Amino acid sequence: MQYMNKVFLLIGGNIGDRLQNLNQAITLLAATCGPVLQQSAVYETAAWGKTDQAAFLNQALLLTTSLGAQELIATILSVEEQMGRHRMEKFGPRVIDIDILFYNDIVMAEPNLTIPHPQLQNRRFALVPMQEIAPQLVHPVFNKTIEQLLDECPDKLEVRRM
Repeated sequence: MQYMNKVFLLIGGNIGDRLQNLNQAITLLAATCGPVLQQSAVYETAAWGKTDQAAFLNQALLLTTSLGAQELIATILSVEEQMGRHRMEKFGPRVIDIDILFYNDIVMAEPNLTIPHPQLQNRRFALVPMQEIAPQLVHPVFNKTIEQLLDECPDKLEVRRM
């Protein structure tokens, strides 16, 4: 099988055994999407958006896949569901959340999927782990590196390496 598409994901969660959930997600993603080539350290952050909930653990991953972008999001949603994710409330608590941050260097906006992730530049909890594994990756919309986006990020929530 050819794994030619380079994908950066952010995984996170704030329910149950958070670290175990991240590890289970990595195992399932590797089995269903393709090999995980790199993973950042795990970071803890207060909830973003809806703040009256437990802190999140987040981790950035680089994987390669033979799946197209739409196949990938369908597979990711299936992994989330398999792990017990129920989409009840926007920004609400969750066992696992898996976001596609980048898929090669494509830019796309479809009803169910926007790549690069449309809020990446505003979320320190995503930029910090991304900087660890790909500081010089250039965002194809803003034409800035992850490092530059992090320097300019308006989000001031503390992101603590575990």
